[in-house]
Parts: sequence; C-alpha cells; structure tokens
Amino acid sequence: MIKYAKFLAAAVIMSGSAFAQGTSVKNDEIPKNWHLLDKGTTGFPGVSIDKAYEFVKAKNVKSKKIIVAVIDSGIDTLHEDLKPILWRNPKEIPGNGVDDDKNGYVDDIYGWNFLGGKDGRNVGKDSYEGARVYHSLKAKWDGKEVDVAKLSGADKAQYETFLVAKQKTVGDVDPQETAYLKSLYPKLQKADSALSKELGKTEYNGNDVKDFTTQSPESKTMKAFLLNISKANNSYDITNKQLLDELDGELRKGEAVNTAPQAYRKDIVKDDETDINDRYYGNPDVMANTPFHGTHCSGIIAAVRNNGKGMDGVAGDVNIMMLRAVPDGDEHDKDIALAIRYAVDNGAKIISMSFGKDFSPEKTWVDDAFKYAESKGVLLVAAAGNAHKNVDEEVTFPNANYQTGGKSGTAIFVGASGNEKNGGYTASFSNYGKGNVDVFAPGVGIYSTIPGGNTYGNASGTSMACPLVAGVAAFIWQHYPNLTAQQVKQAIEKTTTAPGEKVKKPGTDEKVDMSELSKAGGIINAFEAVKYASTMNAAPKKTTLPKSSLKKTRNA
Repeated sequence: MIKYAKFLAAAVIMSGSAFAQGTSVKNDEIPKNWHLLDKGTTGFPGVSIDKAYEFVKAKNVKSKKIIVAVIDSGIDTLHEDLKPILWRNPKEIPGNGVDDDKNGYVDDIYGWNFLGGKDGRNVGKDSYEGARVYHSLKAKWDGKEVDVAKLSGADKAQYETFLVAKQKTVGDVDPQETAYLKSLYPKLQKADSALSKELGKTEYNGNDVKDFTTQSPESKTMKAFLLNISKANNSYDITNKQLLDELDGELRKGEAVNTAPQAYRKDIVKDDETDINDRYYGNPDVMANTPFHGTHCSGIIAAVRNNGKGMDGVAGDVNIMMLRAVPDGDEHDKDIALAIRYAVDNGAKIISMSFGKDFSPEKTWVDDAFKYAESKGVLLVAAAGNAHKNVDEEVTFPNANYQTGGKSGTAIFVGASGNEKNGGYTASFSNYGKGNVDVFAPGVGIYSTIPGGNTYGNASGTSMACPLVAGVAAFIWQHYPNLTAQQVKQAIEKTTTAPGEKVKKPGTDEKVDMSELSKAGGIINAFEAVKYASTMNAAPKKTTLPKSSLKKTRNA
C-alpha cells in the first residue's frame, strides 16, 4: 500500500502552505468495482472477471476449491465477507493448547503469526531493514579508509551493501522533513484525541469528517489534515490511524540516522533470528493489532461473491490462509521464508505477497523457500513496490533472481495500473522494469474489506494489484486444476491487454510503450487468460526437489 504521510510532509515543506492540496475526481465517477470490469463494455480497464465467469459457465467447467495463502499484516477473522472463506486447519482442534497435527504450531487454525510471542504479545511496529543493516555494519566500515581492491569477495560485497544502506539510512533522510514531522506529530496526536472524542470513535476516515462540524481548534486541525490527504490521494477511506502510524514510521526513519533501531521483534518473539532452523516460534493470533493491510488484500482475492454485502472478490471457492509476517516497518527474511514453507506444507497452491524492502540480509533463506514452493508446484505472486523506480536497475526484495544464479519459474511480480479517471493506465507510484516486473494489474483506488466486521474502503498500491493477480490465478486454477503453476503463470502473462497507446513511465511525464515497463507489456485480463488456459494440456509434474537449508528437527 502506498504511503500518505511522507507525501504530505514533503508537500507542506515544499509549498510552505498549511496543508497539501491535490486534485481529485468525484467518487461516483469511478465504480467501486472498476478493477473487475471489462474495458470494452464499460470503458474501465479492469480484469474482465464477469466475462471470465460467463466463459466457464458456457463451457460447463466446474470449479474446485483452492487454498490461497496471504503473507501479510493479519486479517479480521470476524469480517462478514471473509469469515466464510477463511482456511481452517482440518487437523487442528481450536483452542485446546495442543499441537494436534504435530506440525510444530499449536492451535494454528487460520494460519500462523510469525510476529507473535508465546505469551500472546504481538509485534506491531518494527524498524526498517536499511537501518538494521547500516547499524550492524557501521562499526566495521564507517569512517575507515578502505582499499576495495584488497578486499576479499565477501568483504567487498558487504562493504558495498554498507554503502548503500548508509545512503538509504542517512543520505536519503531530509533533516528538514524530519524536524517538521517531529514538531507535527505530537500536535496531530492531540488533535486526533480531540476529534476522536467528539466523533465517539477511536478510528475514523475522511467520509466520517467531511460533513462534521466542530468548533474545537484541535479537531479542526485534524479534520483539515485528513481531508487534504484524502483529496490529494483521491480516497476518503484513509484513516486517522493509518496516517499517525505512517508519521510514526517516518520519524523512526529519521531517528535511525544516529541511533540503532530498537529490536522490536526480538523482545517479543524471542527466537534466534540468525538460525533458520529455529522455526517453531510465534502464536496463532492472525488478527493481532495490525490487520488493515491483510484484510484489504484478502478481500480483493476472495471476499464472498454475490452475497449482497460490500464487494465481490475475484475468485469463489477459495479459502484464505493468513500468515502474519509483515509488521509496520520492514519484514524479516526469516519470517518470510518460514511463512512460505508453512503455506506450501499446509496445502496452499498460491501465495500472495504484498510487501517489500530495499535490503535482504538473508536472501538465501528466501531463495530456498521460493525454490521449495516451485518444487511443490506452488505459484508465488508478489507486489513490485511503490517507489516508482526501475527495478531492473535498483534492486528490491523479494525478487525472482537467485543469488546463486537462475530465476524462479513460478513467481509473478506485479506493477499497478489505473484508469483514465484516476491518473492514467500506469499508477504514478508503481515500480516497473521489463526484466523484473511481469505484469500490471489495477492498483489505484481499489475497494475492499477493511477491519471492523462489516467495513469497506479504498486503498492503493502494488499491494492491491498483487492480490488481484493472485485472485485471477486462483480463478484459472480452480477451473483447470490439472495445469501446473508454470502454465497458470503463462496463461496470465501471455494474455495481458496492452493499452493501445503510450503510457506514463511512473514518476515522470515521459510516455513509453507498456512493453518498456514490464515483461508482458500489458494489464492482466481474466477472460483472455482463462480462455488461453482452456487450450492448454496438463504438463507432466516434475518430482525433483531442491536441496533444503532446513535441518530436520523435532517439533517444539
């Protein structure tokens, strides 16, 4: 999901005005389900899911249940549109405190929380990987005279990583912006408290305050702040909690310039993070305290269809397995690697991964997990990132390229597209790269489930485009279950729809062909993809397994 707080702070500093101003379109100009629509019949370049359903119905192709794992921040297990489709571990008895299926994870009913402690506490916010890397290597390299030509291969690679981490942690932080945020944050906390009290709710969004009248100076401040951010981002569903959390995150980045980041995870999880074989940690609380992102992504994939509530997910006959491994900050490689393995071992055929960062100290662990997923015929769908950069030139993580050479054959990396009424065919924030971004999918103003039991709202980012592709993959696979993960990937990539005109390179006004921004050169189309899939013959399954980095240990 894209960040709002930093955008506002930068805009305020640059303009010198009280609040950032932005242009917006009226909400009623864009259908809430635009991302699902067919461009030919509606004018909105969605994924044509209704035509896809009509196709399988005409073919009389029956659907088969499929499990999609979502590695994310958590999920609202009580949401009206998600509760019926949650994966439930058939071998585990809820709440008995016993590891009934002997997989090492006690009471893992809906999945597992790799950011939890055995005492029930959960990691909420965390540090950023760049700061963790910079401070871990600072004593060895900072301020030293280094003759790169005399370094060993390993030291040279480490030194180069340190320099990049230093730039990200120190060089990329604007002291003026940090100072501004430091003065702004406590004022907004006070203003938020006042407005929350008047509204009678601790969490609220732009829709709640648009027509709300207040005489309190503090409440007026928070109302203006939230509404200006909403206008600038074409979404009134951004909440006070999201903004304050993101402001807090930006402050943490500023503090990391001089101070080593707090070990948030270590204090709670208490595993040995340097040992990939120390893997039976965490707790079963997949809702925890940060479920917005995961709830929104899960709804895009599989919110109950045609029930008259909220919105429809892409695919029916899906069970969502939640693996909580993404904090408010950067994820840890160990948690991601083990979450992928958990998903594979417990029957997921597709894994949706809406997260990313600039550094991956234990990339080999994640690479091994990618290889393991491929060996078991599991499709990985990942967000390309929201820094409007060319990821063929500036590496981001995770990625499909293995450190030892080669590339994953069952991973799809997704950029975000939009429509003519919300900024154009390419999202201004989306990463791109014809070598490392496979496809684009709708990711601007996507309406989906949010925590609250019966609540819905918009969010934008490659985080939203990723589960849309995961949903289309699930739709194809549940109707053609004999296909391999490689074939499902091929069906999606071979049938994207090019806009038919040049598009903006994200972050610029330069116009290019979409084929310059992604491997497939277009936006995914469920109708064309399932048509293509219907012509494919099931390929023989490979049985060769990769060498695992995990040791066999007794379940804890």
